[in-house]
Amino acid sequence: MKYTEDHEWLRVEGDLVVVGITEHASEQLGDVVFVELPEEGRGVSKGDEIVVIESVKAASDILAPLDGEIVAVNGDLADNPALVNEDPTGAAWFFKMKVADLAALDGYMDEAAYKALIG
Repeated sequence: MKYTEDHEWLRVEGDLVVVGITEHASEQLGDVVFVELPEEGRGVSKGDEIVVIESVKAASDILAPLDGEIVAVNGDLADNPALVNEDPTGAAWFFKMKVADLAALDGYMDEAAYKALIG
């Protein structure tokens, strides 16, 4: 997996990139009560705001980590936003995207670098 400075994780599955938030991010948010997901088929550019997460503490956005197209969203989060707290790096993935260039992932942190970031 790769990690962003915004506490997102990125996992390659075949020719897709799966995106979610880290355990650290879910702990900082507190109890998640609402998740607004993007539409499938939406084209996105790196840095676009594409997911809104609301918790008891705050609202937060997830930004597109890469240029590409949203090809799947995790509908389970709409029905059960608490999954973000229960299994942030597994069942609580937010979306899958098709990207033009998987090599763009090389610019993100590996696990050791991310652990150093959060200290």
